[in-house]
Amino acid sequence: MLTHSVFFRLKHAKGSPEEIVFLRAGKQLGLIPGVIDLECVKQTSPKNDFDYGITMRFARQEDHDTYSSHPAHSEFIQKHWIPSVLSFMEIDHEVLEGI
Repeated sequence: MLTHSVFFRLKHAKGSPEEIVFLRAGKQLGLIPGVIDLECVKQTSPKNDFDYGITMRFARQEDHDTYSSHPAHSEFIQKHWIPSVLSFMEIDHEVLEGI
């Protein structure tokens, strides 16, 4: 199982219509085949500058690769991500088995 997480800060004001449009568009990424358990999350810790995150899981690396090249993902990046995100951190990880 592979987890893909991205934490970010938006250019838009909190609670603004633009912020809501962005987060709703991000939620739609869960409709791409292979995506498991997509969640949009709000940062609650003061330990970093990110406000939100999107996290999802994939059964296999191939599913993540399909997601990354899917037209809906590409459209989200162009239409929402690039114009809206001020800063971000992306993490992909797998559970260490047998430890």
